[in-house]
Amino acid sequence: MHFMEVLCMKKTALFIIDVQNDFCENGALAVPDGNAVVPVCNRLIQMAAERGCPVLASRDWHPANHCSFKDCGGSWPMHCVAGQDGAEFHPDLQLPVDVMVFNKGTDANAEAYSAFDGTQAAGVLHDAGIERLIICGLATDYCVKASVLDALQAGFDVLVVSDGCRAVNVNPDDGEKAFAEMEAAGATILPLAKVEF
Repeated sequence: MHFMEVLCMKKTALFIIDVQNDFCENGALAVPDGNAVVPVCNRLIQMAAERGCPVLASRDWHPANHCSFKDCGGSWPMHCVAGQDGAEFHPDLQLPVDVMVFNKGTDANAEAYSAFDGTQAAGVLHDAGIERLIICGLATDYCVKASVLDALQAGFDVLVVSDGCRAVNVNPDDGEKAFAEMEAAGATILPLAKVEF
């Protein structure tokens, strides 16, 4: 209950999206410069701790036959298979002991880019009185964008930490387009230097 007790005291939470080994350097689906988000996330975790704000983290937690994998007719190489090293959080990510983790993409037959898709994240946050989310992680143009749009749809104020995200950029400007789409939907986009809890 420690997490919920802390959560009930504050209206802002930090939500870190998919900072996992397979999305970082040498991973099965490495995001270019993905490792660079780790120190930004760690600073945000420190800031959250100083303010008594809770920290949440999402992770892809796929079965080995997930529909998103190329071998199963999907678009991506096999990645973030539940229980394997590639699915673990980056070893330098300093998550607090009371972090609340949401596993997504656990249904072999369903895509799930958003941390709110098929998880209890929205209900947990609403029940705890959270009104504002600070979001960072991987990747800007996929799971971060989907999570931000769902968070806005669920009624949260959302601040996206721009230098705490990196994009896949299948097309060179996908990351910038994703930021623009999130901002148009109502999110605030700021660099770490301007973030306040």
